[in-house]
Amino acid sequence: MRLNELKDNAGARHPRRRVGRGLGSGKGRTSGRGHKGQKSRSGVAIKGFEGGQMPIHRRLPKRGFNNVFRKQYAVVNLGRLQVAIDARKVDARKTITIEVLTAAGVVGRVRDGVRLLAKGVLNTIVNIEVTGASAAAIAAVEKAGGSVKVTISAEETRAAAEAKKVKKADKRALKKRGKGASKDAKKDEKGSKEAKKDDKKPDVKAEKADKGSEKAEKAPETVEKADKGEKDAKKED
Repeated sequence: MRLNELKDNAGARHPRRRVGRGLGSGKGRTSGRGHKGQKSRSGVAIKGFEGGQMPIHRRLPKRGFNNVFRKQYAVVNLGRLQVAIDARKVDARKTITIEVLTAAGVVGRVRDGVRLLAKGVLNTIVNIEVTGASAAAIAAVEKAGGSVKVTISAEETRAAAEAKKVKKADKRALKKRGKGASKDAKKDEKGSKEAKKDDKKPDVKAEKADKGSEKAEKAPETVEKADKGEKDAKKED
């Protein structure tokens, strides 16, 4: 084998299709896009469009949710652990921890911890210390003569979940109390404003009574004037 004889496998590389290079190429003129229409233009991306009818991603109902507080564990199976032990990357005589698994390359990115699962076969006696483990994995390790130490137990996770629920309930109750207090304060403010308005408004009834009394006082004077006018008229006659 020489350098000039090196070549890739047949079908590994495909030449780029050159369009718009004449009718004889088979992809000339319209470049395989057909005549007119939205798809013959550039800048078109019809994703999920079904001609105007309700698309399937809107016809189907929503289901479930994505928990933003979920834990993400790196997974290690028993078979993968046995391969690392056989390759002498992991020393089975010592306690196998997350740091040992990371150094051996068994685990890549440790997010919230390492979880041991029961896929594969384990024939070596090992003592493992991980964040979590399935019941089947624990049974398989103990059957081989080893032990599994779980740093976060199921009871602790349940207690943490319950504590979160209680915290959320307390927050909701505080919000409700705050809303109720703000409503009461608003009502008090409205009441005080209305009272001030009432104080500023003049007493209409008292004003009417005063006007009535003034008219009553003026009435005899008008009567006297009328009598004088009649007497003067008689004298002239």
